[in-house]
Amino acid sequence: MMNRIDQEQADANTVSTDQLIDMYRWMITVRHFDRRAVHLQRSGRIGTYAPLEGQEAAQVGCGFALEKRDWLFPTYREHGVSMVHGLPMATIFLYWNGRPEGCISPRGVNIFPIAVPIATQLPHAVGAAWASKLRGEDTVTVGFLGDGATSEGDFHEAMNFAGVFKLPVLFFCQNNGYAISVPLAKQTATETIAEKAAAYGVEGIRVDGNDVLAVYEAVKWAADKARSGGGPTLIEAVTYRFGSHTTADDHTRYRASDEVEAWREKDGIERLRRTLVERGVWSDELESDAWERADRTVQRAIDEMLSAPPVDHNRLFDYAYAKLPQQLQDQREEMRTLYGDGGGK
Repeated sequence: MMNRIDQEQADANTVSTDQLIDMYRWMITVRHFDRRAVHLQRSGRIGTYAPLEGQEAAQVGCGFALEKRDWLFPTYREHGVSMVHGLPMATIFLYWNGRPEGCISPRGVNIFPIAVPIATQLPHAVGAAWASKLRGEDTVTVGFLGDGATSEGDFHEAMNFAGVFKLPVLFFCQNNGYAISVPLAKQTATETIAEKAAAYGVEGIRVDGNDVLAVYEAVKWAADKARSGGGPTLIEAVTYRFGSHTTADDHTRYRASDEVEAWREKDGIERLRRTLVERGVWSDELESDAWERADRTVQRAIDEMLSAPPVDHNRLFDYAYAKLPQQLQDQREEMRTLYGDGGGK
């Protein structure tokens, strides 16, 4: 069975005005973070980066619907929901700066390290959900994915296992229309992602991913269901990335500019701003203040990232093997001969 929640069904009265404003401020902060990250990559201060501009409503709405105790299993594009869930912005910058500490969440922030291989985090999310169920914990796990991940075997295995054991896990798919340059219609024959859930005895929801309230309601409903023993849910948040897949990609080679502009008219940030203005709780002054606050917050995180001491180059050899093979031991000694111990570039 598949439920559909669209913009008209989203009820702005399900959250308070203060919470709506908080959501909006977060969406602005996430967008400013994203734009600054792209600029940092272009100036050589971080590595290849995966932008999320256009998907802020999906991520912030999801984050607000979860509890602090819940676990996130992100892809490489979940910067927004990770911030809302408590991951420090500086930690995210350190990750994209290529630093090991960027993979470590602070104690009490239940977020697994970023998974770059497609869909590999989904069985991890299911395993954590199974452990939670066996322990009798009131915890939900969320496995994040893009539309392209539904073409992977790990998606099938995770969905099947979750359905059989009725696990407290959500599969949150941000369907932004493209798996890098491959459009949705060329990788699946189904009309929607959500309908795939039926094959596994799982409930599927298709939601307007650019409507933060619709996303919030869908995730809150699915999480409440999971906590009460109702099993997993596949949520398809239909959204769009305005830019390229990563900073190593050029979306203009496979997408028409009028398509991008048509989606910009559905921008989730602008839609929520209009709602706040219509309620009489937002103004140009508050708008300017929100962007200035976001700029200060992002700049502090950038400064923290840039001020981190150089990484000890010997850490290059620390994590791949329990016992380093002789060939790599020799390479490590060669590096020490050339550069010595301690920090390096």
